[in-house]
Amino acid sequence: MSIRHGLLALLERGPRYGSQLRTEFESRTGSTWPLNVGQVYTTLARLERDGLVAPDGEDAAGHTLYAITDSGRAELHQWYERPVDRTNPPRDELAIKLAMAVGAPGVDIRAVIQAQRHATIRAMQDYTRLKAQALAAIESGQSSERDDVAWLLVVEQLIFQTEAEARWLDHSESRLVRLALQAGRRADPAPPQATDTTATGTGTRADAGTGTDAGTAPQLRAARTHRS
Repeated sequence: MSIRHGLLALLERGPRYGSQLRTEFESRTGSTWPLNVGQVYTTLARLERDGLVAPDGEDAAGHTLYAITDSGRAELHQWYERPVDRTNPPRDELAIKLAMAVGAPGVDIRAVIQAQRHATIRAMQDYTRLKAQALAAIESGQSSERDDVAWLLVVEQLIFQTEAEARWLDHSESRLVRLALQAGRRADPAPPQATDTTATGTGTRADAGTGTDAGTAPQLRAARTHRS
């Protein structure tokens, strides 16, 4: 999440002070990515250093106001136009956890997947309720429609993200089952076939007690023992 550009976007609407920027940022994103005042002022200091914002006096309460500069406005518009870079995806804890669990001693990776699936579904249900609340607020007109629409877009992205995660977990479990079956087949080859020993010069000599060919009976017993 680009806090830097998020603050520039808020400052384009007019000068603001640090805690005001934090409140508006969290309002637009539904507190999905909460900020603390220290983060805001550290980012503002860097933006000022880079010439993208500048101090703009104080308000009636003595808060230092910041305003976006022409360079900051140009940087903001370039950010809007530039696709988000996906060549270096952020580290995903769940993907790392499953990758480390493969073959780890004493770890039931299917249990890990099942536990995460339950948590992901609960999160999806929570996000769906939040979406319903945002839609109700927009339709009722009881709050700032701009902020509610912004929050609606964020929460819908979270819903799609959790849906994709649940599908990936299902796929991962199916993949592990298929690989385990393939490994089992390679480790347990088919038993040897019984050898026909009846083609002799003297004919067939039958076992008197069971009627089974005396030459093949030991091999059949061996095959049964192998299968068991």
